[in-house]
Amino acid sequence: MKEASAPDSLDRTDLKILRLLQQDGRLSNADLAEKVALSPATCHRRTQALIRQGYLAGFRGLVAPQKVERATLVMVGVVLDRSTPESFAAFEAAAAALNFVIDCHLVAGDFDYFLKIRVSDMADFNRIHATCLIALPGVRQTRTFFVIKEVVDSRPLDF
Repeated sequence: MKEASAPDSLDRTDLKILRLLQQDGRLSNADLAEKVALSPATCHRRTQALIRQGYLAGFRGLVAPQKVERATLVMVGVVLDRSTPESFAAFEAAAAALNFVIDCHLVAGDFDYFLKIRVSDMADFNRIHATCLIALPGVRQTRTFFVIKEVVDSRPLDF
């Protein structure tokens, strides 16, 4: 497989900073500076520039779903009854307001959207499906996929 190429506007040090922070967002500035061979002040300026330029979209901890009773991962394919900008906008606004929806993606193919949902168990999903999902604006059909095993999840980007 061919390796992804790096963006032209970033130098090697910027790319190394991005890779290191992607692996461990809790790295202190001092440790990061040491790993990229910069002074802490210079490293801080460069990291802040990467944030300002939108290369770093944020920092957060990855919570173990099973520890917070969200061990069941469900993917839901959604087909809308109409393919209009208004129906897409209404669906997207409603889906974004649901706190159990982790990801919502507009896709090409047999479905209009794929939702990634975490729940405590199948009964929890059944309740959510019956009360929330089928009531979303414009939903004609849903198809549910229960994830048996998470092979790769939240892998850092390769660049």
